[in-house]
Amino acid sequence: MRRPLRFLLTLAVLVGTLTAQIPQAQHHDVRLLDYAVNRIAVIGDSYTAGSDEGGTGTTGWTTQVWRALTQHGIAVTPTVAAEGGAGYCTRGMHGSVFEDLTVRAVKPTDVLVVFFGSRNDKDVDPTRLSIAMNGTLKLARQIARSAKFLVVGPPWPSADPPPTIRRIRDVLGYQAELAGATFVDPIAARWFVGKPELIGADGVHPTDAGHMYMAEKLAPTIGAQLNPY
Repeated sequence: MRRPLRFLLTLAVLVGTLTAQIPQAQHHDVRLLDYAVNRIAVIGDSYTAGSDEGGTGTTGWTTQVWRALTQHGIAVTPTVAAEGGAGYCTRGMHGSVFEDLTVRAVKPTDVLVVFFGSRNDKDVDPTRLSIAMNGTLKLARQIARSAKFLVVGPPWPSADPPPTIRRIRDVLGYQAELAGATFVDPIAARWFVGKPELIGADGVHPTDAGHMYMAEKLAPTIGAQLNPY
């Protein structure tokens, strides 16, 4: 018998012996070692953080995406940094812009960095927005040198977003192309058009159903950046 085969048989017996000593009730806590965990960073605004209208805790789109990926055999270790009111230039409710959130979330071992939004930059000069986004993406690249980038533009609940929102979308799409990122355009895809139940009473933020909808849209896209989904 070859040595590798004897070693594998001995290891199998040892693992079987150890497993037999674990009470049945604890079996759900036993996990195999992940040799290649997909580390993901997500930067966003209230569409990612959730709001009073929905999407907080386990109902948020990010948590639902991680669950869907796990069900498809894709192990992930996510870090989410999202702040209501934040954008590339516009400071959020806690004073952060996307660059600040990038510093908090992105790690050198990340394989994917996701930027979502933001419509909060609607009052920002397009040139200033373009410069700020370019700098934020370059910062993320300096930290996570081998990561893929996914940029999601600002959604809008109707078929006729104002020109300021379209300009944000265009700037984000242009900078995403320069950075070699995959760009998702919720406006062109008409994510929320004709689906009033997905947006809360404030007319802005997604409901729990809206977050479930976004998860259904983004899970295949994010999964495709990691493995065939």
